[in-house]
Amino acid sequence: VVATTTGRAAGPVALMKIVNEASEMLQQAGGRRSGNMVIMHVTHPDILEFITCKEDEGVLNHINFSLGVTDKFMKAVKRDKNWDLVNPRNGQVVNTVAARSIFELAASYAWKNGDPGMIFLDRINRDNPTPHAGVLEAVNLCGEQPLLSYEACNLGSINLAAHVRDNDLDWKKITETVQIGTRLLDNVVTVCKYPLKQVDKVVKSNRKIGLGVMGWADVLIKLGIPYNSKQALALAEKTMKFINDVAREQSVKLAETKGSFPNFDGSLWQKRGYKKFRNATLTTIAPTGSISMVANCSYGIEPLFALAFYKEVMGGVRLPEINNDLLNVLKQSGADLSNGLVDQIAAQGTVRGIKEIPEAVKKLLVTAHELEPEEHIKMQAAFQKYTDNAVSKTINMRSDFRVDDVAKALILA
Repeated sequence: VVATTTGRAAGPVALMKIVNEASEMLQQAGGRRSGNMVIMHVTHPDILEFITCKEDEGVLNHINFSLGVTDKFMKAVKRDKNWDLVNPRNGQVVNTVAARSIFELAASYAWKNGDPGMIFLDRINRDNPTPHAGVLEAVNLCGEQPLLSYEACNLGSINLAAHVRDNDLDWKKITETVQIGTRLLDNVVTVCKYPLKQVDKVVKSNRKIGLGVMGWADVLIKLGIPYNSKQALALAEKTMKFINDVAREQSVKLAETKGSFPNFDGSLWQKRGYKKFRNATLTTIAPTGSISMVANCSYGIEPLFALAFYKEVMGGVRLPEINNDLLNVLKQSGADLSNGLVDQIAAQGTVRGIKEIPEAVKKLLVTAHELEPEEHIKMQAAFQKYTDNAVSKTINMRSDFRVDDVAKALILA
């Protein structure tokens, strides 16, 4: 109820529309697209309206939104139990619906337009490094960084494609890069100018950083390993464990000279037996949509979306462009590139169905839409096993996939 009036607040969805309009004005003023993440707890009375708020095409285009779901809710979905919707102000139950109906509605809209996502609140809080400092209730825009109220995290990514040598990853070079990256991001925490005093205080109390990777698909192609193979999953685990271990060693060294993060006492790190630790978190895998283009490598841990594409140049001329690593693989396979093969690959984005390409090469050059959802999730899980924060990952689904396929992917995740 709005104070001193007889009216009522319009609710969270109406507020989202205001935030979206403000973001639109900011974009027009500054050029860079504004983005927001909105999370609603699955017990909120407006949850059904929230799920369907992007019913119309083009609305809330500056907002990603997700359901904040709990273990209790997911169990209720699996057991087809009822679910109480609770007034957050007084704790009173205002409605009861089938938990499965909420989940299925969310899956249907995710299939339709990509939103909403799901944030597993209990899961992220089990790994909350500073539970005494607060509960994790939200994440950043792409979901890879769980954050406390007023918290921010500085991210950076290693181009793994630049760390391949003699048909293997160059572990010595990776060590040096991780050490530099950890020190760099810790310094960023110190020198960064934050918009609010509360943000400055929380960020410097935890000193969270998120060092991640990009160029993973390029690495696998250079090493001749198919993305959807057991060998790729094993290498993913090995690589991220190595990076995480080196980052932890460096954080301990930083703490010895600069001190632990202020919230260290009572933290997960203290309970694990560490005497000093500089950063509450060290590793995060972001989507790297922009910086991977600067580094000329594949996005994050994503498979290649397309093997080749057409680029329009001056005069409206369209030229086929193909990744050099892919070109080398095709040449080594003995494929004849002089007879329009590159144009054919650029036209369809994949080598599937091209008889001139050997089967072994087709398996190596698998693209995002050729993978099954569980293959995407298994790769994400392999990296997540040794990542302090979270992993941003896209599941690309073919046009023949249905709502049930989305629901299965959410359950598996």
